[in-house]
Amino acid sequence: MVRTVKVLLGRFACNGIESYLDSDIASGVRAALSDFTARLESGRSPLGVPRAPLEAVSAEPAVAVDLSLDERTWQLLQREARRQDTTVDQLAAHSVLLYLADLDRLSPPDTAATA
Repeated sequence: MVRTVKVLLGRFACNGIESYLDSDIASGVRAALSDFTARLESGRSPLGVPRAPLEAVSAEPAVAVDLSLDERTWQLLQREARRQDTTVDQLAAHSVLLYLADLDRLSPPDTAATA
């Protein structure tokens, strides 16, 4: 069975995807979800979903991305969403921010631009 997740992203997340990956927002969300589910499968607990900030982002999304997920991915996300007392959609949006934070941490800032 194919499930669908709706990922609501604010300007900040969209700009991050465009800066680190490319202009295909859906592809960036898919990469973030792939990384997130790989972490879940490895037994590494991800940083929890914050309550207030996600609600604020969801209130005014810049982009809404609908992605089809295979059953295995859906089950992993659903189990983690239950553990964190959130929705799969919010967890998916959170995974994008975590992924972007990792990309930012792994990519040194361009010191030439700030000099």
